Amino acid sequence: MKELNFLLILLSISAGSLLAQSSRPIFEEMPGMVSYTYRDSFSKDVAATLDTLQAMGIKDMEFSNLFGATAAEIRKMLDERDMFCSSFGVGYPDLVNKTEEVAANAKTLGAKYVRVAWIPHAAPFDLADAQRAIADFNKAGKILKEEHGLTFCYHNHGYEFYPYENGTLFDYMMEETNPEYVSYEIDILWTFFPGEDPAALIDKYPDRFKLMHLKDLKKGVEGNMSGGTPKENDVVLGTGQLDLPAILKAAKVAGIEHYYIEDESPVYYQQVPRSIEYLQGLKY
Repeated sequence: MKELNFLLILLSISAGSLLAQSSRPIFEEMPGMVSYTYRDSFSKDVAATLDTLQAMGIKDMEFSNLFGATAAEIRKMLDERDMFCSSFGVGYPDLVNKTEEVAANAKTLGAKYVRVAWIPHAAPFDLADAQRAIADFNKAGKILKEEHGLTFCYHNHGYEFYPYENGTLFDYMMEETNPEYVSYEIDILWTFFPGEDPAALIDKYPDRFKLMHLKDLKKGVEGNMSGGTPKENDVVLGTGQLDLPAILKAAKVAGIEHYYIEDESPVYYQQVPRSIEYLQGLKY
């Protein structure tokens, strides 16, 4: 009888442990925000938009535009609100032709990362486009790292996944960019849209992805490799086609450092709070 009671106690403890483990949050932190999500608001009033984000609990920002202000002015506004900029997004021409200016602005903002999200090209994206980008990214990435202590990241945009040899042009870019100087920001919508599995891609290159754009794609929308889709197809996280729990689990294992919500929809101000609520409700 004592043995039976002891066994029942062990089973009860084990069940409780499993239940506790299954209810652990997948995403414990407050996500960051890409300034592009609130671009219309930022273009009118940077300070007021930061007030709105601060009231929501957002601290981590990725600025991809200075919105008519200087980097020093934005840094001051962030400091006053106990917020920070971890990544600074710039255009491809500025990365290549104004590397020193980009670095100075990034450091003034307090960013550790410099990001580019689009490679100029005539569709379809081809091997020559990839090779040009590889050379430019390796060169600029080396300057940013060795002379300024900054890490360059390329943000995929969907058109890089054309088949090439035994993989894709994106695989080729991964292989040919120097990991000491070139890292990546995975945009999960622009990974899924051309037919790739974001979680599998993170698993394939766990050491290369440092940043993530959190987005979801409206159900029923079919993808392609254009790198574009109507903005209305950005939906509240968890209501679209992407397997967010699987993606975030892979991201946590890989050690991705910063997660930014990017919602391009016209009703971003309605969708963002719901996306945050979804993320914080995810459990193992």
